Amino acid sequence: MGVDERVTGILLVGGASRRFGSPKALALVGGEALAERAWRLLEWCDERIAVGKRVDGLALPFPVVDDGSEVRAPIAGLVAGLRAAATDLCVVVPVDCPRLTEDVLRRLAAAAADAAVPQTGPLPGAYRRRVLPVLEQQLASGDLALHRALAPLSVRVVEVDPSLLVNANTPADLAALASDS
Repeated sequence: MGVDERVTGILLVGGASRRFGSPKALALVGGEALAERAWRLLEWCDERIAVGKRVDGLALPFPVVDDGSEVRAPIAGLVAGLRAAATDLCVVVPVDCPRLTEDVLRRLAAAAADAAVPQTGPLPGAYRRRVLPVLEQQLASGDLALHRALAPLSVRVVEVDPSLLVNANTPADLAALASDS
């Protein structure tokens, strides 16, 4: 990340939430919805974009860009977010990582070649818009595994405290995360 490089924050609020049983974006931790918490985490960015499915009708206090896909997978949200971004460099946050910090996102942004990801995988991450054709091709092929789309790219791995990357896949996960904070 250059000294004056602008950054877009992309929040992925979509997802099937099959294991969670209700929209994760609206789940509360510490009295705050996960989506609102993650949106606030991106305040340092030059622009913020939330991406999801308009059909989900999530009642959020910020606009949500429809990902324009029938697919329910992070790669669809990432593609839509990169398409909508005004900057080359984007940090991408899944809605279900309540312990994620601004410092982690800034470190990912600073490390991004084509992309930068933590040791645990592709999200959260920092992505440059130039990776869009690779991601679009992966999505069009029906292969929804974001980690496989990264294979041909120049990706830097940033070591991050694993406790900051824990995600909430079930209400019990979220309750455990809330009680540990």
